[in-house]
Amino acid sequence: MGEKMIYFLFTDTGSYLSKAINYYTKRTMNHVSIGFDPELKELYSFGRKQPRNPFIGGFIEEDVQSELLKKASCELYRFAVSDEDYQSIIGNIKEIEARKRYYKYNFIGLFGVMLDIEINRKSAFFCSQFVATVLRDLDKFQFDKPACFITPSDIRNYPGMELIYEGVLEDYQKLNDRTEEEQILPKQSFIFLLSNRFKRLVIK
Repeated sequence: MGEKMIYFLFTDTGSYLSKAINYYTKRTMNHVSIGFDPELKELYSFGRKQPRNPFIGGFIEEDVQSELLKKASCELYRFAVSDEDYQSIIGNIKEIEARKRYYKYNFIGLFGVMLDIEINRKSAFFCSQFVATVLRDLDKFQFDKPACFITPSDIRNYPGMELIYEGVLEDYQKLNDRTEEEQILPKQSFIFLLSNRFKRLVIK
């Protein structure tokens, strides 16, 4: 049975909501999205539907070229899954996407995490709760607490997660736009020190 990669993008946009969450968690990168390609063309999460309004949220397909995200600090991880698990994750996401107009962002659930109170709302998720939910069928990606308590940090620190980029999201996109002739041989591993904004990049 072959393996496929799924991708987890953790971002910090510097918004007021991000700063508030960072203050509570004492960590950065408190928004997580899940995707299926290293170019991040297919990337899903729960977040704001309107860039200028953080209070209107729900299921979203992320646009990494948006003004909100492209300047964001980020960490990109990948995780190997079986073909069967890969299709299961896609199916779980598509099931939510088909009913996306009924879903809302779970602001109340964020307070539940802070107060250690289990709050399960019908058709409402915050970002890490959504990711944990679509991963629910994977035996190799199970948490010891309900999805309503899962934080981005829980996902980022899960065994088997492999960091492949850390820096500014826009800079990662620029690297992907480089021509094939400019790329280093793909079967070798390198660490690039590109600028102060490029903290670490590993290409395999």
